[in-house]
Formats: sequence, structure tokens, C-alpha cells
Amino acid sequence: MTLIEQHRQQIATLSLCEALEIPRASFYRQQAQKDSTAPVVARKRPENALSESEQQTVLATLNDSRFMDLAPPQVYAQLLEEGRYLCSIRTMYRLLEANNEVRERRAVASRVVYTKPELLATQPNEVWSWDITKLKGPVKWTYYYLYVILDIYSRYVVGWMIAENESSTLAKRLITESCYKQNIVEDQLTLHADRGSSMKSKAVAQLLSDMGVTKTHSRPHVSNDNPFSESQFKTMKYRPEFPKRFGCIQDARTFSVNFFQWYNQEHRHSGVALYAPADVHYDRVKDIQKCRQAALDAAYERHPKRFVRKPPIAALPPQAVWINPPKAPEKQVMN
Repeated sequence: MTLIEQHRQQIATLSLCEALEIPRASFYRQQAQKDSTAPVVARKRPENALSESEQQTVLATLNDSRFMDLAPPQVYAQLLEEGRYLCSIRTMYRLLEANNEVRERRAVASRVVYTKPELLATQPNEVWSWDITKLKGPVKWTYYYLYVILDIYSRYVVGWMIAENESSTLAKRLITESCYKQNIVEDQLTLHADRGSSMKSKAVAQLLSDMGVTKTHSRPHVSNDNPFSESQFKTMKYRPEFPKRFGCIQDARTFSVNFFQWYNQEHRHSGVALYAPADVHYDRVKDIQKCRQAALDAAYERHPKRFVRKPPIAALPPQAVWINPPKAPEKQVMN
């Protein structure tokens, strides 16, 4: 290769390395590793290394009943005080590691791995989500507790209650009444909640078991595992009429009566294609969709150019609602 060709190759390599943002030294080192055909020479044993018999002596000493519960530095110091030197502390560690004897000796508590809940609803009364939120009382540090059970498919609030405390007994009563109103039968419903004390109580668990209701829980500190209840609470607390504080528990109940009537019957929920939750829950969507479609068809006939891509279609609510949908398998790229 001529000097000019070598110079051109160096310029091309420089441009390539700058484009990939990698050092030229790394590029040349990798190329040298690929091009190297020299046989690998085994490393010679150092002259001052411990012999096999000496290594076995060190291991036997470390595993002796006197020293088996001591760290190598402790063993090293005691042996020196007895007038014995076997090897350095680092060599002791190296021999133990080579024999898989370096580890944490104490029983370390393992972290519990919580399974991510993956729940699917394809019709009303298949999966419910429930939670409890605090409403501020008349003075600082006073609260009222709002219990809400929500159907995730229709976003319909099937039951709610306000109390002065959080109680598994009250939770049992609300769940029982809600299941009775919705005619829930055995093995029909899954009830999802976070990991609050009432949600995890034995009383609630026993009730759900007796009713044939499957219970699931969110992972600790993962709010996305209970998104529908969290969203519903946010809708309530961002209403213009929501007060900073409630004067008494009756005020809180009066507000909640009006709010849940509006939420279920009048609120056009974005999660269900702007239908009211009650319309989705009680299967009134088809009639409403026909009315919406007629209005869109009339608008299209009057001004078709305003709808550039295609005639408008009145949307329908999603047919499947997930809490944590499973990830789709990655497609394998064929070389």
C-alpha cells in the first residue's frame, strides 16, 4: 500500500470515528483483536505462588473449627500472634473465592416480588376497582373517608359511602350491598384494590371468599395498578364546586349525592367514548350511537369537504378494558 493510500485510509477512519463518536484508539484496538492470529500463550505460574499443598493447608486452616466463623483478616492476625504465617490476607480471599466459599453468612431477608396485576373486563360487572380517599373536615387534621367502588368497563360507580373512619366492617357492608344491587353471582366478579389496611383485612378477604369474588391487589407504591379509582377521585376533586373543607359529614354526603348522580348519569366520560357511565353500564349505547351517527351523517351531507379523510363515524366505547395490559411479544428480526 502506497503512502497516499495509507493517508486516505487514515482520513476515512478518522471521519468514521467522528461520525460514530468513538475514540480512534478503541477502533484500532478492536481491529487488532479481529486481525490477530497469534496463538494464546498460557500464563506461566509465578515462582513465588503457593504450591498445591500450601493452598490446601491455607483452606484447611480457614475452615478449621477455630476460624470458620472469622473473616480472613481476623484469622491472619491470630496466626501471626501464634508465630505462623501462611499467606497474605488477599491470597486467603482469593483461595476462598476460587472454592466458592466467599459469601454473606448471615440470613439476609429476601425482598418479596409482587406480581403485576393484569385484569381484563369485556362487559360490566366483570372487574370492579375500589379505594378510599380522605375529604378534609372543618378544622385541620380532621377527615371524612369516602369509599368508592367503580366498574372499570363502564366507569360506573356501583357503590359509595362516607364514614368518619376507615373500617373493614364498613367496607364489608358496602361491598355486600353493591354486589346485591348489581345481582353479582359466584365466580362472576374480580374486585381490585390497593394494599390499604381495609383492603387487605381478613374480614374483607373472608367475605369475598364466601361470595365467590376474586380479589386482587396493587403492588406496593404503584399507583398505576389502580388507575381507574385514582382517575375518578381526581375528577371529583377538580370539580368547581368541590370545597376546600366540608363543614360536617352531612355536607360531605350531600355533595357526594349530587356528584355521583352527575358522574354516573350526565358526565360524558372520555374513557368510554364520551358516553355517560350509566349508558355503558346498562347497555344504552347502541341507541345513543345511532342518534349521534344521524347527526354526523347530516353534517357530512351539508358540508362533505369539511371531513377531509372519510365520512365521520360515531365512536363506540372500547370492547376491552385492561389494568396493566400484557406486553406484546417482540417481533424477531430475521437476518
